[in-house]
Amino acid sequence: MRDVIQKVIATEAEAKSMVEAARTEAGRITAEAQKQAETLIGRARQEARVEMEKILATALQEAEREKQELLARATVEMESQIRFDQGTRERAAKAVLRCVCGQP
Repeated sequence: MRDVIQKVIATEAEAKSMVEAARTEAGRITAEAQKQAETLIGRARQEARVEMEKILATALQEAEREKQELLARATVEMESQIRFDQGTRERAAKAVLRCVCGQP
């Protein structure tokens, strides 16, 4: 009977030791998994940042191109609408001179 009790106690101690070893291993595996997850998240954030910067640069280039097109069209339209003949230019120049010189 004594042998049986000692075997039960030894088995319980061994089981306790195995449980503790399993907990330690589980903690190590969890910590490693967390570290890998943080690395993956960091990489994903960096890739997203790079992609965002590319998209932003492309959008800025497109906006600049559209702005230049609009300015060019507006310039052509303004030039086509504003045509001064020689007489109109002379009258405008004289009006400016009178204004600058303070004459009515």
